[in-house]
Amino acid sequence: MKITDVKFELIKMPLKKPFRIAFATQTYSVNALVKVMTDEGVWGIGEAAPFGLVTGENAAIVIEALKVFKQGLIGMDALNIEGVHEMMDRLLKDNTSAKAAIDIALYDIKGKAMGQPLYKLLGGYTNQIETDMTIGIDTPENMAQEAKLRVERDGFRILKVKCGRDVESDICAMKLIRQAVGPKIRLRVDANQGYSLSDAVYAMKAFEKIGVGAVEQCLPWWDFDGARLLRQKTDVCQMLDESIHSSQDAFRACMMNAADILNIKLMKCGGIYEAEKINAIAEAHHVSCMVGCMLETKVAIAAGVAFAAAKKNVTEADCDSFMYAVDPEMGMKGGFKVDGGRYTLSGRPGLGLDIDF
Repeated sequence: MKITDVKFELIKMPLKKPFRIAFATQTYSVNALVKVMTDEGVWGIGEAAPFGLVTGENAAIVIEALKVFKQGLIGMDALNIEGVHEMMDRLLKDNTSAKAAIDIALYDIKGKAMGQPLYKLLGGYTNQIETDMTIGIDTPENMAQEAKLRVERDGFRILKVKCGRDVESDICAMKLIRQAVGPKIRLRVDANQGYSLSDAVYAMKAFEKIGVGAVEQCLPWWDFDGARLLRQKTDVCQMLDESIHSSQDAFRACMMNAADILNIKLMKCGGIYEAEKINAIAEAHHVSCMVGCMLETKVAIAAGVAFAAAKKNVTEADCDSFMYAVDPEMGMKGGFKVDGGRYTLSGRPGLGLDIDF
């Protein structure tokens, strides 16, 4: 099954309201959709959702990378995913969201060619997962109000709260959120590299008293030693996100006992191919994984949810970003159904999405 053409175009995803984290505020995302076509009439869809502060890319860089990859892809076997990654890594270093777009499209092709939904190809553990809903940084009072709304109106049972700008304000916000949603809702915090080691220790001990189950990426991405010390000094489950871009990063974190959970993002690691390596390394070291997301449409979300559902070692999911959009569907029907935070994947082949361009 030879690749005959690769098409790509940019799409803009406006958000319902500004989304604020420790180091950035976003009002929209510009992503790239990719279509890979073959000589047997089977085609696949992928998506790149770049975020410069994490992947080092923007939309323009992604398009230029895809132009380079297209030259290498024409004539290759669409089912030779390992060979495609070897080619992309040889041509360009990094550019992980552009690589993820190609990767997702190839796995969509593989599922369609074999007549199986993607989650079954990747392991088939279950067809359902539960995601959290993320609460962006705002005043503590507004964050508590939104948290209550997400639980009572939208049915979410897990909340991830963005923190990392001011420790005392973060602790205040978490106290108010716990009061607003009650004791049964699971809470986790994402500091997005916003704390020093001393602030992180102080915050995590306060969060533990509030009933926070996990804290994500307190320290700068490069500080594996700090992450190990933080894990030794506190009892709250520690998750690494920005530190984990590759299987090499996963190995380092596991060998250093620097994390309880690794957050895998397809845009950050280059797609499902590398995500499988990260999860396998983590599982071998008795470290669980979460699948997260950037500001992605249903295309990349469908791929991430399929990966999460397929793997027993992926115990958590943060696959909510398409819900922030003014139009969450964006004309992309299928793939999965959502009830509150509970996803049920389609049984259709590949990603199971009704989309073409």
